[in-house]
Amino acid sequence: MTGIKVANEKRMVLIAGRSNPELADEVAAELGIDLVPTSAYDFANGEIFVRFEESVRGCDVFVLQSHTTPVNKWIMEQLIMVDALKRASAKRITVVMPFYGYARQDKKHRGREPITSRLIADLFKAAGANRLMAVDLHTSQIQGFFDGPVDHLFALPLLATYVGRRVDRSKITVVSPDAGRVRVAERWTDILGSPLAIIHKRRDPDVPNEAKVLEVVGDVKDRICVVVDDMIDTGGTIVHAADALFDNGAADVIVTATHGVLSAPAAERLSASRISEVVVCNTLPITEDQKFDKLTVLSIAPLVARAIREVFDDGSVTSLFETYPF
Repeated sequence: MTGIKVANEKRMVLIAGRSNPELADEVAAELGIDLVPTSAYDFANGEIFVRFEESVRGCDVFVLQSHTTPVNKWIMEQLIMVDALKRASAKRITVVMPFYGYARQDKKHRGREPITSRLIADLFKAAGANRLMAVDLHTSQIQGFFDGPVDHLFALPLLATYVGRRVDRSKITVVSPDAGRVRVAERWTDILGSPLAIIHKRRDPDVPNEAKVLEVVGDVKDRICVVVDDMIDTGGTIVHAADALFDNGAADVIVTATHGVLSAPAAERLSASRISEVVVCNTLPITEDQKFDKLTVLSIAPLVARAIREVFDDGSVTSLFETYPF
């Protein structure tokens, strides 16, 4: 009709940084779209340059980046990508970080300490992000650090489905490795119909990545203990937890965690431990030197892709976690 301007159809765009190309390709395949061609490289002094090879004007853009080692580099690259998108007139920018860098620094334990996870949220807001999406935040309070919508995705359905189909559920006891994970462990017990045990431990604030196991609360004798955590870093704490469970009569120990940080010497520790299987998701890339025979890696790509689709279609992300395939 003459004189009437038709609005452009909304367009979904998926852009990925360089930290986890395998996951990016999987998410793109699940969505049935191509990644936007991107030119990204480092200058000799370490500065990062990014340019997108096609127009993103008026698009609903999702910027995927895993905050893996070297974490500061990949966070900076994602910030630069968001800034470039803002200056290229993207309509909405959603930062997709399967693993939220600095999530463990979510509060002050003592004076003169930073709250770095809040700083990360502030940096992305300042760069131009309209929305954040992350998988299994270290603590839920991080959602409140960002002034805008935050989609908090859960790997629990993926992990619980795998364990529930692999092990006799009547023999499972779900184990929280510390008091902070009790609520998540309770959700596991609701899904699997299993009892709960808790490991009471205390950390030395001056010694990172280590914890002293004090006692096991709950009956684990002759049970298949499924330890549920959000991440495995150096593996020391989780191996001590498994030893405590075996010392209390556990028949077997399976460890599940969303994020396989697996900093050295995690692979060696876990491989040499009495743990029968370690199950993680590919929110972070698993390198060859991090792999070991007991490690199982599940793909988070279908969940991330479905969440992106729900956001793009103005649907419900919550609906992704209302049913379980048992």
